[in-house]
Amino acid sequence: MAPRSLLLIILVVFCSKITAFQCNNKNKFSYPNLFPAILIFGDSTVDTGNNNYIPTVFKGNHPPYGDDFPGQVPTGRFSNGKLVPDFLASMFCLKETIPPFLTPNLPDKELLTGVSFASAGSGIDELTTAVSKVIPVSRQTEYLKEYIHRLTRIVGKKQAQKIVSEALVIISAGTNDFIFNFYDVPTRRLQFSVYEYQDYLQSKLTKFIKELYDLGCRRMVVSGLPPIGCLPIQLTLKLSILRKCVPMENLDSLSYNTKLVKLLPRIQQTLPGSKLFYADSYNRLLDMIKYPRKYGFVETSKGCCGTGTVEAGPLCNHLTPVCGNASEFIFWDSIHPGESVYRYLTEQLVKDLLPYFKPKAV
Repeated sequence: MAPRSLLLIILVVFCSKITAFQCNNKNKFSYPNLFPAILIFGDSTVDTGNNNYIPTVFKGNHPPYGDDFPGQVPTGRFSNGKLVPDFLASMFCLKETIPPFLTPNLPDKELLTGVSFASAGSGIDELTTAVSKVIPVSRQTEYLKEYIHRLTRIVGKKQAQKIVSEALVIISAGTNDFIFNFYDVPTRRLQFSVYEYQDYLQSKLTKFIKELYDLGCRRMVVSGLPPIGCLPIQLTLKLSILRKCVPMENLDSLSYNTKLVKLLPRIQQTLPGSKLFYADSYNRLLDMIKYPRKYGFVETSKGCCGTGTVEAGPLCNHLTPVCGNASEFIFWDSIHPGESVYRYLTEQLVKDLLPYFKPKAV
């Protein structure tokens, strides 16, 4: 038997044992054999630690980040615990967490079931990353090419193509573009109206989706914008004394999302064999903020870290006190939701995804 064939058999057996183990856990949401892998692109909402390995101050690899992660380890996730990609991996019985692609000496078995290429602080607009030096969304395809090359070396070209084509692809980006380029640092506002900037971003997003398609991706989930005007940092910067959401910024998010919902089917028509799914983070997060007690939350306008009004990234550190019970706070820091929110959003996303992606019974 050829060495490569033997290696492939060993890997398949090993991965099947992993799948069986994960599907026997206590998570009541388990959907095995739906996707062979998960591939993640975007910003801090889905970056599981890539920024740890690039020269930028946008890092979450220090306490108190990771306070509720297994082992209380600060992994680079901008949260007290797991993110949506991690919960998806567990629900689809692939593994407990999604590793960042830039992890040195990443084991082959991790590549088989998926990685994150996302970078905290990233955006669809390359200008968003000009100062922070994080990885723009447009450059994350270069890492996908490297991933495919490594995957091909492990399982061969045909199997690598199969994994990529059947993988669940998540794209979550756009919030930083508006915060860093339009609202708080009005660089693009000198060039575009808000509606023109929405169109500009979505034209670049269209190009990105087509690049993923050309590299073999077929099953893609594209997240809309959250209610940006409700992020604690925006309440602070807009001097909202009563800590109420900024209406115009929320309307802009809603307008962007409305356009995106119409855009994705048009893109899909041009990409034979593709499936593009819109993920609604706006309405679900806004409902939590409006009716927190329905979800078990108490605080909606401040993060758990420090004062909760400005702390994020390097400002949320081991010297910063944290709240007593993070599960009562919608936000972990002044920008990012906590693990409890991500868990709920993932469960709702999976419920929406199943009818769309689940194979029809023969």
